[in-house]
This record gives sequence, C-alpha cells and structure tokens, in this order.
Amino acid sequence: MRINTYNQIAQLYQSNQTKTTTNKSEKTTSFSDALQLSQTGKDIQVAKQAVKDAPDVREDRVNAIKAELASGTYRVSAEDVAEKLADNYFNEMI
Repeated sequence: MRINTYNQIAQLYQSNQTKTTTNKSEKTTSFSDALQLSQTGKDIQVAKQAVKDAPDVREDRVNAIKAELASGTYRVSAEDVAEKLADNYFNEMI
C-alpha cells in the first residue's frame, strides 16, 4: 500500500507540472525606462541646491560678534545661557 501511495503522489506532481515553451517567432519588444519628477520633486531639488550653495558661516554675524568682543560690549543674557543648558540637558536625555 505504501508503494501505491507514493506512485499516486508522484503522478499527481507530474500532472501538475506545467511546461513552458517559448515561441521564437514571437516579436520581442524592448522597453526603456523613463524618469519623470513631480513638481514637488523639482521644488525639493531647487531647495537642496540653494542650501548647498549657501555659505556654512554667516560672515556678517561672525564679524559683528568679533567687533563686540573686541570692544568689550558683547553681553550674553543669563536667561539665554540657562535656556540653552536646559535644552541641551533634556535633548541628551531623549
């Protein structure tokens, strides 16, 4: 009985197998890929380029602070320092 069961399963698998044939006379079409950017994508590219072209250091601001430091008129608010310290502390906790 065991052999008969095996033969039946083997026949079942053979009947379920599909044969794939290719017809060489069929015309094959070639496809080409195309990329189309949406307006949002174009806007993002423009914004990224603007950021890339912007200077890393704001020279006008740096020169103004240097001048204040040199003249002794540069003052930092204690509240600003405390706020930055608290922000830094809480950001590190997250």
